[in-house]
Amino acid sequence: MTRISFAKVFANLAASSPDRVLVTADDGTLTALQLHRNSNRWARDFAARGVGRNDLVSVALPNGLQFIEVCVAVWKLGATPQPLSPRLPAADQAAIVHLAGSALLIDRDFRPDPTLSDDDLPDAWADSWKAPTSSGSTGRPKIVRATAPALIDPSRPVAAFIPHTAVQLVSGPLYHSATFTYAFRGLMTGHTLVVLPYFDEHRVLQAITDHRVSWLLLVPTMMHRIRRLPADLRAEADLSSLETLLHLGAPCAPDLKRFYCDWVGAEKIVEVYAGTESSGLTMIRGDEWLLHPGSVGRAIGGSRFEVRGPDGTPCAAGDVGEVWMTRSGGPSYQYLGAPDRRIDGWDSLGDLGYLDAEGYLFILDRRDDLIITGGVNVYPAEIERVLEQHPLVRSAVALGVPDDDLGQRIEAVVDIGAATRGAADAAADEQVRAAILAWAGERLERVKQPHAIRLAHDPLRNDAGKVNRSSFR
Repeated sequence: MTRISFAKVFANLAASSPDRVLVTADDGTLTALQLHRNSNRWARDFAARGVGRNDLVSVALPNGLQFIEVCVAVWKLGATPQPLSPRLPAADQAAIVHLAGSALLIDRDFRPDPTLSDDDLPDAWADSWKAPTSSGSTGRPKIVRATAPALIDPSRPVAAFIPHTAVQLVSGPLYHSATFTYAFRGLMTGHTLVVLPYFDEHRVLQAITDHRVSWLLLVPTMMHRIRRLPADLRAEADLSSLETLLHLGAPCAPDLKRFYCDWVGAEKIVEVYAGTESSGLTMIRGDEWLLHPGSVGRAIGGSRFEVRGPDGTPCAAGDVGEVWMTRSGGPSYQYLGAPDRRIDGWDSLGDLGYLDAEGYLFILDRRDDLIITGGVNVYPAEIERVLEQHPLVRSAVALGVPDDDLGQRIEAVVDIGAATRGAADAAADEQVRAAILAWAGERLERVKQPHAIRLAHDPLRNDAGKVNRSSFR
């Protein structure tokens, strides 16, 4: 089958399986016919407000049916959805909408005209199917406009790690590029979506059990929170329907990966290394990872990878450098309002790592996050993995703080939730700090041990598992 427009896909679903439930969420369900008609009405409203072909429409909505309907409506006009977090501060949201040159902003306060027709619309498609923002882990998010058009062959799987048909659990934010991509691509090729309003470890396990989920995407922060649940609660979950657990977005601690390989089954665990830009990707299955522990896999999908030294020349196998990638088919994205960082078709996410002799890629940390203390290179991820193994710690962020003697000294912020909130005096907090420092001292080389621990009672990473270290500095 040749590629057809996204609009045509949803029209065909409504015609062939009108009563099939495509989406289940807290605010209800959507059949194929309901999604088709509702999105037609939304599209007419957008058109009346001036949205035309190849315009960007900013979508600042929480997870739910409305998010799905709005994005489908945007595609039906031949326009491009530009998803962004509904939690962004007003100034940041306004800056991104201005940068995008959005024809329209759809947020919680938007009210469509309910009197408009839900009849079919002329077929249309955009030259770019999405324009998400980057994670913002290195500052204000950038807009990453995909170069691929809103066309698809619904008879084929989207990627080697995504089945053609599945019950897909959406527990991450739909404004995040990976969640957005796999949810909508899956929806157009045979998936049924079960959409949670936000990530909650209890609800994830319950949804897998109740809806017989077969495919889900998690980031390591989510995986860590599920593992921290009491063993009896995890044991109550029925995971027999689960065929694939895909994780990406950040390095996964080896002990966490082994836990999931044992619990879910190594052959069901898939890891992908990629970025919002889709300039290249690797993949590795759990059973393959056990033979190459720590690796994020080998290149797939027409990708090639190189690790380069400071002078730009390729490193020998096993030597650490900056990871560069390229992919067949030409550029996969265009930045809006930011310079193009590609060099001769090669791109970098700013990660440090190495390739082994068999072509397996290992990621150590972000180049900009590297801590140099007393002349020694220290990767924050290594410290964070140790701290997050402490029973009180939900998540941790390690960073380098300027120091006249060492250049940088290591400090860490740890989220302990409500464990000591409301303590009557500072002594309780000091005991927690001392316990965590002692824990790190027993498990880390001296040069890698934090000099200070700061306590937090709220999540340190966003819903996509990303952290902006500069905000802590």
